Amino acid sequence: MEMKNCFEKIFNHAPQMSFFSPGRINLIGEHIDYNGGLVFPCAITIGTYALISKRDDSKVYAYSMNFEELGTIEFDLSNLDYDKHHNWCNYIKGVAKFLHEENNSINTGFNVVINGNIPNGSGLSSSASLELLCIEIFKALNNLEISSVDAAKLGKKVENQYIGVNSGIMDQFAISLGKKDNALLLNCETLDFEYFPLSLPQHKIVIMNTNKRRELADSKYNERRAECESALEKLQTKLEVKNLCEVKLTDLEAHKELLTDIEFIRARHVISENVRVKDASECFSNNDLEQFGKLLNASHKSLCEDYEVTGIELDTLVNSAQQEEGVIGARMTGAGFGGCSLAIVQNESVDRFIENVSKKYLDIIGYEASFHIAEVGDGPKQIEL
Repeated sequence: MEMKNCFEKIFNHAPQMSFFSPGRINLIGEHIDYNGGLVFPCAITIGTYALISKRDDSKVYAYSMNFEELGTIEFDLSNLDYDKHHNWCNYIKGVAKFLHEENNSINTGFNVVINGNIPNGSGLSSSASLELLCIEIFKALNNLEISSVDAAKLGKKVENQYIGVNSGIMDQFAISLGKKDNALLLNCETLDFEYFPLSLPQHKIVIMNTNKRRELADSKYNERRAECESALEKLQTKLEVKNLCEVKLTDLEAHKELLTDIEFIRARHVISENVRVKDASECFSNNDLEQFGKLLNASHKSLCEDYEVTGIELDTLVNSAQQEEGVIGARMTGAGFGGCSLAIVQNESVDRFIENVSKKYLDIIGYEASFHIAEVGDGPKQIEL
């Protein structure tokens, strides 16, 4: 209702259409999507909402309740060049630009109010959520036929080529192909995917937000990518592999002398994490939640020690979580250096878990973490007003 009132106050009429696009969590398989690996994400019911009314010209008037200080931003669909003054609206423009380049007619202007409940910088993929939301809006306004896979590819293209962030495909794919009560096993090299029922009647997925913005994430992310690319290039002088995730741990050990110490531990994380994702999918096939929890813990240890992307905030949350009664397993999720972690917690232990972990975090870090119960939901869609 607050969002609808906001729309009517700004545009002096009622919205005509409503849309939602989820965020995502990655259950396991971190920092391997750009190394050709397997990932195991799911869409969540936290996400980004839009209210729309059509215009009879080609202008877009956009307002975000998350960035109220920016006011209403205006641009025309006839000029889709990147403009830093257009701030978050560059995501809308990027989607429109690449749709236009694919010979789609997107001349219908619109008024839009956006409101997201994904914390910015949390690692739950607010940018991919917005990209897929924009695609859904343009599909509806212009009667476009775009498959979920093509929408994911388009979102990644916007992120990489228009916004300028060198991300992999996982975020957009997980959101675009989200399916209620299902996780997605995705091969980032081939884009082959498989759904796995994610039914946890006795447990909850608890998202733990450090409330630390990921200031270092972009620079360190690019650094890690470069280290992996260097390791792969050196290993390819001895091994016939296309990506790091094709390398076996035994082969990595056998050719250790080719790599610097840093390249070796980065590659070891990538290769071992890919194995953990395969093992995780088997856990779900065998309904072995206890073993899945052990894989979560091992994933965090590797991300901390070999990939070095955690930091004191994430480590404090995860280590505190792992010590609590009723916890199956816990690890960071997302790029790291702040952002979020997740824990699988028995239903009856959730309240006590949040109370205890919250207190430990506050005592050590000095400010509060926040906690969300993650429900696994569907991908982007038009919803009822």
